[in-house]
Amino acid sequence: MKPRWHSGASPGGNALAFDPNPISAWRRMLALPNDSRGKTVAIAFVTAAVCALLVTAATVTLRPIQTANRAAEQQARLESLIAAIPGMSDLLAQSGDAALSTVVVDLTTGRAAPDITAEALPDTLTNPASHTALTPAQDLAGLGSRPDYAQIFIARQGAGGPVDLVILPVAGAGYDGVIQAMVALRGDARNIAGMTITSQSETPGLGARITEPAWQAQFAGLPALDDRGSVRFAVARGRAATEYEVDGITGATRTSNAITNMMRFWLGPNGYGPLLDAIRRGEF
Repeated sequence: MKPRWHSGASPGGNALAFDPNPISAWRRMLALPNDSRGKTVAIAFVTAAVCALLVTAATVTLRPIQTANRAAEQQARLESLIAAIPGMSDLLAQSGDAALSTVVVDLTTGRAAPDITAEALPDTLTNPASHTALTPAQDLAGLGSRPDYAQIFIARQGAGGPVDLVILPVAGAGYDGVIQAMVALRGDARNIAGMTITSQSETPGLGARITEPAWQAQFAGLPALDDRGSVRFAVARGRAATEYEVDGITGATRTSNAITNMMRFWLGPNGYGPLLDAIRRGEF
């Protein structure tokens, strides 16, 4: 049995000595004067240990709940996006697979990341080494750096078949903060199937109009890239004048430019470009 401390016979009554009986040691410690240094240290140690155990227990208990809540929120956004894409809900239902598959991709190679799961991705991205710094010329989206990995969502024509739809999370600096969105591309990796804003803090009544369903509906069926693979998408200054444009938002030029730059970055070579090339070649 491990020895325990108990109060000794020092004049001040503050000394602690070995006591083989833990209950006796605890009683002797409690019997010490409240101004006893030994008692103060012991109580502080016990309190810290109990608090640490409670925090650890709460973390372990809440982590699955937090993970499930994040997954539920993500699924709700995806279902909303799918519902807004003409014919896509029917296509998924006909395929017999109502859920999209999820893949973590290495944005540098455009391939699936073999050692990183969707569950591990948030922790991975807290490491600065998992981000690539961008030069001012590269940083169209105004993010400063790009994560090396991203979780994407794919619908295929049957198990192992060609890609029907790929949904990509994108982000960029807006007028009042970061804008986050989901962009769905058809299996040709050129034409937009739909777009939904998932987070923004733009000016109400102006830039915040990017959340309006009528404005987002313009994206469906729009070609984002030309036949050579160059990103041509743009938010127009006013009415759309080409097949690659959507109407601009009056009084929200900076937000409109932010959407243009965000789309051009993520669909370009420094974003999902390598992945989209692999999809077009039938290699993903």
